Amino acid sequence: MTNSRRAIMVAAVLVALSVVPVVAGIARLAALLSGEPTAETARFFAAPLPVTLHLLAVIPYSLLGALQFVPALRRHRWHRTVGLLLVPCGLVAALTGMWMAQFYPWPQGDGQALYVLRLIVGTAMTTAIVRGLMAVRHHNYAGHGAWMTRAYALGMGAGTQVLTHLPWFVFVGTPGEGSRFVLMALGWAVNVAIAEYVIRGGRALHIPSRHTPRAFASPA
Repeated sequence: MTNSRRAIMVAAVLVALSVVPVVAGIARLAALLSGEPTAETARFFAAPLPVTLHLLAVIPYSLLGALQFVPALRRHRWHRTVGLLLVPCGLVAALTGMWMAQFYPWPQGDGQALYVLRLIVGTAMTTAIVRGLMAVRHHNYAGHGAWMTRAYALGMGAGTQVLTHLPWFVFVGTPGEGSRFVLMALGWAVNVAIAEYVIRGGRALHIPSRHTPRAFASPA
């Protein structure tokens, strides 16, 4: 398999991984617009702004972010143009995620440990995006690609968490506070591990080197 075909396949997998969270996000937005709270969405109705901003940011960040890994698109203005959108989307997704963790009532199964982990992940994602933006400003394209890959991996945690939760739901049932923490943490950990493998491999997603021409540069 050529590098180009492999990168396209990776992007397709990332888009597929986004499907469940994106569909769930659209359904949640529709529920908010309907004005009819359910047991799952009632906690959002008192303050709908953070969850609305979060969902409007996460949906394009997940889908368009996957396409940033396709080498053919990185050779055109697409990468830079979409990157200008993805940076604020990523920051909004991370910051509103922490906002919701701090101020919304916790859903069933969440606890203190998961609350702290959500804040850590949100902070790490924000830091990665900022460092990626700083790297490209200094023409450090390898650093830019690495930090943006880490940010995307953290942002895609919801997709992987569907996969970590599914076997538990099928074979065990509803997870308790401790098991939910482990399953959520495992989703982020898997993504981060894959991201670090990709970064250290260098060529797996065609992360640009610092010698890449300036035309390849973008904030995301």
